[in-house]
Amino acid sequence: MDINNLQRENIKNLRPYSTARDEYKGQASVFLDANENGYGSPLDQNYNRYPDPLQLDLKDALSKIKGVPIENTFLGNGSDEAIDLLFRAFCEPGKDNVIILPPTYGMYEVSANINNVEVRKVNLLPSFQLDLEKIAEAIDENTKLIFICSPNNPTGNSIIRTDIETVLANFNGLVVIDEAYINYAKQRTFIPELTEYPNLVILQTFSKAWGLAALRLGMAFAARPVIDILNKVKPPYNINQATQDLALKALENIGQVNDWIKVTVSERESLSQELASLPLVKKVYPSDANFILIEIIDALKTYDELVEQGIIVRDRSKVTLCEGCLRITIGTTQENQILLEALKALNQ
Repeated sequence: MDINNLQRENIKNLRPYSTARDEYKGQASVFLDANENGYGSPLDQNYNRYPDPLQLDLKDALSKIKGVPIENTFLGNGSDEAIDLLFRAFCEPGKDNVIILPPTYGMYEVSANINNVEVRKVNLLPSFQLDLEKIAEAIDENTKLIFICSPNNPTGNSIIRTDIETVLANFNGLVVIDEAYINYAKQRTFIPELTEYPNLVILQTFSKAWGLAALRLGMAFAARPVIDILNKVKPPYNINQATQDLALKALENIGQVNDWIKVTVSERESLSQELASLPLVKKVYPSDANFILIEIIDALKTYDELVEQGIIVRDRSKVTLCEGCLRITIGTTQENQILLEALKALNQ
């Protein structure tokens, strides 16, 4: 597969913006090339200089943790930026289409609509697994992307690995595996398969296990031709210097992150068992994420009553295959106990 043939014609011929830091990458005592404020910043730390447009120091530190070379790594303003750039780089508006697999993360469809790209929906099976036969039927010569969220949001389950491999092996477009919740899963990441599948794109994030949602920092891992195209179409300085500095500092504390993951998984199992024992709860779905999907009696009423007590969960009762369901993020032990006590009181 030649990835370059998948990209839009205008992107093939695009000459990307050349920044001052692209044209001169060395060290100097006087920088007068980027029209910056030479006096500094009205802050304790100076941010008057433009950041590294390719975030090389951060990618180097990340490569030591993820085992992915810098040239196979893209950093975005959240994973949402990588999703949007995939549409802009590979999907011709009004002509191409993508496949999404409801129930799934809503931004795939939103980005498609923004970019005027047709969305073909192939619902997951009642088991929340891939319907391989219908996916195959939905693909045509203009299908460029298939989005697979695993562990899936909002259902929490991991998608069967061999089913994903079947899609990767038989689809001549890009297969985007969104692994936002992979840190909480028993299933391993698809990162080792990057060398096997040139059409594989993996999305991960600093927003969940790393606890950096406010920084808006996402990761995409793929074959170098895909990463080169994303770098060509991204804004010149898409990751600000403060985010790069804070993410580098966070990467030094991987032990703390791993401890939080262990506690979250333990709380997930405990909370699942407690919820399953409540008469109000009809079903607790198995989860590989940092949240649980539950089917509950009168989901909307329960949601509203929890809101009145200052407890906010997510009403997913109108989502395909999630009728009557609430999605509950795993909180701290104290937060989880407050939720349980509130649900027990509602049941009395």
